Amino acid sequence: MSLIACATCQVNMAQGGGDAAGWSIFFLLVVILVVLGGVVAVMARLVRREAAGLDPSLRDDVPYNRDDD
Repeated sequence: MSLIACATCQVNMAQGGGDAAGWSIFFLLVVILVVLGGVVAVMARLVRREAAGLDPSLRDDVPYNRDDD
């Protein structure tokens, strides 16, 4: 790090910048987890709504009885 940083940046990083870098990584991890959780929640909701509103005669997993005909 000392090869690519100027003296001012190197001193400031040693005094308190390392803590900020750690918090920024933690914040980005939280943001990623929230976004992924939102995507999973939306997909689960779509699956539940699709299963609830589907006509039984059109389902692949449940045999349809045609006793009413």
